[in-house]
Amino acid sequence: MCGIAGLIALDKRSSLDPGVLVRMAAAMAHRGPDGEGTWVAPRGDVGLAHRRLAIIDLDARANQPMADASDRLHIVYNGEIYNHRALRRELEGQGARFRTDHSDTEVLLEGYRAWGPDRLLARIEGMYAFALYDTREDRLMLVRDPVGIKPLYFAEHQGQLAFASEIGSSRGRHRAPSPAVSRPCPSVPDQSKRSCGISASKPASASSSATFSHV
Repeated sequence: MCGIAGLIALDKRSSLDPGVLVRMAAAMAHRGPDGEGTWVAPRGDVGLAHRRLAIIDLDARANQPMADASDRLHIVYNGEIYNHRALRRELEGQGARFRTDHSDTEVLLEGYRAWGPDRLLARIEGMYAFALYDTREDRLMLVRDPVGIKPLYFAEHQGQLAFASEIGSSRGRHRAPSPAVSRPCPSVPDQSKRSCGISASKPASASSSATFSHV
């Protein structure tokens, strides 16, 4: 298992403390002994954190948070995409160039770039929870597998939305929300994947999305 966490400032005028992301990652050290990392958007209003347990691709190039080659997309991910090899071959046939040998994390990035969020979620099979930030659309998408195998919690507090694989990780924040107000990202047991999208400019259009917006 790995651990993912992050913050988004719901008010565009505010910014995040990178140290909080470090503490959130540290609180999940038991979920990922093989590496850790954080990333903060240039404007300082979105941040991602990750603790890694290396299983599928042991190479350092598969470390997270991971970005695509254009630096448009950034992701933190926990889980396993069962059909990632088939999707990788299909994407390579469409011109995608991968920098890792067999990282399923990079398949999510390239699939999003090639197919968009809705088609990507319709194609992937597995158990997973991930947060993907699209800098061009200024949107952070939280996704959990349909059965809800991989955990993902979020809570809003004082103008920021925090999310993490574990409720306890949010306690790395200053004045952390009570666990009573933390709730799991919803999942639905059908053919469509459930996502919680966070949009800085407009709500996500997918019918399976729940959306939070900046003000």
